[in-house]
Amino acid sequence: MTQSHAPPLPSPKERRRLREAKSLSQADVADKMGVTRETVRSWETGRTTPRGSKLEAYVELLTAQDPATTSADTEDRTGVEAEAEAEVTARQEPYTEAEAESSVEAEAEAETDSDEEPAPPPPALTPSQAFDALYAFCTPALVRQTYLLTGRRELARESVERAFQLAWHRWPEVAVDRDPAGWVRATAYEYALSPWHRLRPRHRHPEAPPADAADRALLDVFLKLPPMYRRTLLLYDGVGLDLPETAAETEASTPAAANRLLHAREAVAERLPELAAPDELHRRLTVLAATERLRAAKPRSVRYGSEHRARTWTRAAIAFTVLLIGATSLTLRTAPDHYEPPMAPGATIRGVPPRAASGPLSDEQLELHAFLKSQTVSGPERLVPEAR
Repeated sequence: MTQSHAPPLPSPKERRRLREAKSLSQADVADKMGVTRETVRSWETGRTTPRGSKLEAYVELLTAQDPATTSADTEDRTGVEAEAEAEVTARQEPYTEAEAESSVEAEAEAETDSDEEPAPPPPALTPSQAFDALYAFCTPALVRQTYLLTGRRELARESVERAFQLAWHRWPEVAVDRDPAGWVRATAYEYALSPWHRLRPRHRHPEAPPADAADRALLDVFLKLPPMYRRTLLLYDGVGLDLPETAAETEASTPAAANRLLHAREAVAERLPELAAPDELHRRLTVLAATERLRAAKPRSVRYGSEHRARTWTRAAIAFTVLLIGATSLTLRTAPDHYEPPMAPGATIRGVPPRAASGPLSDEQLELHAFLKSQTVSGPERLVPEAR
């Protein structure tokens, strides 16, 4: 058999540009391709590539009636895009003859057995299994992204674990969300950028910077950006979200997100001119995040930590409620149950002289008091009267 050659696939950056040129969101492409939005995002970031019929349909969707895919434009591509395309094309391993024959046989068996009863659907995942799958898929990249936001390894791991603990606590809500990974990512970013971390004693001691000088310079410039600028730049140039999704995740309007992105790029290009190109900035951010060996806890430990935290807060709430009920009962027990009028002020009674009270001494009394005090002697002589 002859091998089926796959059509040329544009570079990851070109895929995103072609989609935006057609005014399509990742959700629109996912609906037309019959895949999830996370799969489309992985295609545009270069983490995965479509295969077989998906590849042909994806290329046709991107290149249909788009002048940017002509041969003249292909010749004018930059060196970075050409290398990226070559790397992606190298990853697309064609089917071998044995695989092609097995696929044909599988199709023939499916046509033969079309009259039979359909195979039962795969068993549904339990909540813990679904959570573990989401944790295994998101954690490696999310820890590296949070490290770029904060520059602290322990805080990055803690933020991701706390976000997944909250996700497990609210799993019925997260499980039906359109983008569970985005939900967890937004929660981790919010926790990592919280200003309350500055009050922690551990935050006062800086962590060791990256070993490479270029990585240290990039991380230093990146951390000097305002938190919202840093988050917008990471979502757009690091994660690969489009502008409306970046604006939605940062809770800002699309023009505001675009202004933040432009100012952040200008600030980085001013300190590091070699990173003025967005493709080079994306590559350097990816390399910087990948050089750090960051590992998070096991999903079972995260689930146990979430449940333990929920039990602790529940017991604390019950104890506070019992204390409040006890204080209220004690107040009701000791409080007076009838009205006690206050004592009336004293009134003058006619015919009864007021009680005399000692008042201030007059000048004569003060003089006599001083004289007596000066003439007093000790012993029996003081009792003898003197003639005056």
